[in-house]
Amino acid sequence: MRIGIAGITGRVGRLLVEEVKAAGYTLSGGTTRQLEKMKTIFDGVNLFSDLSELAAVSDVVIDFTHVDTVVTHAQVLAERGVAWVLGTTGLAERQQKALKSASEQIAVVYAPNFSPGVALVRRLALMMGRALPANAYDAEIIERHHRQKVDAPSGTALAIGESVAQGRGVVLSEVRESGRDGHCGARLCGAIGFAAVRAGQIIGEHELVFTSVDEQITLIHKAFDRRIFATGAVRAACWIHGRSSGLYGMEDVLGLPPL
Repeated sequence: MRIGIAGITGRVGRLLVEEVKAAGYTLSGGTTRQLEKMKTIFDGVNLFSDLSELAAVSDVVIDFTHVDTVVTHAQVLAERGVAWVLGTTGLAERQQKALKSASEQIAVVYAPNFSPGVALVRRLALMMGRALPANAYDAEIIERHHRQKVDAPSGTALAIGESVAQGRGVVLSEVRESGRDGHCGARLCGAIGFAAVRAGQIIGEHELVFTSVDEQITLIHKAFDRRIFATGAVRAACWIHGRSSGLYGMEDVLGLPPL
């Protein structure tokens, strides 16, 4: 299997190079915006400035680039018939539509976080949201990341919130509370709250808390190394190779049964 890496020179992209080789797959190359500069650093690796060139020599493309590239990448990979493993977060409605459209033609694994642990936390979040009544248990999600992170709440935090909302049978955008500041009033019944911490070089921590008058249940996931995201993405690439078109998630890669 030939795996290409979109954004090969990024922090996760460099780890993906190592993980693809460690898994015994063929690294077909990667895209970069600094082609000439990176040729000496990535000696022996095929580098491209255009995704279509990478797609032409790949069976699967792993993509950890930027939300602004999602629409174009969706079109290119769908036209080329190349499977897509996407880890970009912060997708707006336009990007989500492009993702769904591409999945009608090619196999796509999309996950805001490729850690197996996070996939399991999301599954537990759905189960807890279903089992713990919203009028009795307040749900709060606290996420912590490095100071350079530009979006909040994180894509993973929102995905966990989506799982809680799904379990409760509600739409997250209608019950979401975040950015509380000043005299913001009492907490609304049934709200799903979000809080974000940005400090130092925290790789990623997510905490889901359900609190009632009588008890509190907490789920915590901490990433110690970004390599877990690269390892999970390569696992997803292996799983998706040769599959029929469709939009899949890490729950599918892990073989979790539907709820």
